[in-house]
Amino acid sequence: MYIPKHFAPTDEAAKVFLSTIDSAHLVTNTSEGLKSTFLPVIYQADSNVIVGHLSRGNDQWKLPSFGESLLIATTDDSYISPSWYATKQLTQKVVPTWDYLTAHVYGQLVIHDDVDWLRIQVTALSNKFESRREIPWKVEDAPEDYMQAQLRGIVGIELKITRIEVSFKMSQNKTPEDLDGVIAGLTADGNGAFADKIEGLKN
Repeated sequence: MYIPKHFAPTDEAAKVFLSTIDSAHLVTNTSEGLKSTFLPVIYQADSNVIVGHLSRGNDQWKLPSFGESLLIATTDDSYISPSWYATKQLTQKVVPTWDYLTAHVYGQLVIHDDVDWLRIQVTALSNKFESRREIPWKVEDAPEDYMQAQLRGIVGIELKITRIEVSFKMSQNKTPEDLDGVIAGLTADGNGAFADKIEGLKN
């Protein structure tokens, strides 16, 4: 991934960013060419791995793969209108762009065809997302025989991370006046959450 210096976070910020990733595209170079699957994931900082699962019917996990596997995740992104820039009023020398927070995570892919491993992973994944709810659903709420059948229908994936590339492209290369315009424009367009992240990065 091409990352200009002003869009590159520190190593510490990049690892913190991995913990915010909820989903990603798993890309593998298989004997049948490139394969990709979108799936929910969890970053486990203590072991520096990302885990998730695939449907057993998805042949991506069965096919021999070559070299590193890749997870591509984008947590926030937005179109940036040139009309938001103060520079537009001065020179008209502005063009549209796109801002985003994204990560390319490379590593060795390990397949887990084990019900006990899967139960731990699925429980952690469910707890992660259900923690945002007032009354969280738990794996234990489902009948055990039903849960067993569901677990047999999936396989686990574990990406042992070898390197990461993270880009925070959030208008850092713009003047303070243009940056204020971007924040105001995003907020007016109903994308205040992303505007707040740009504001935080500015400070």
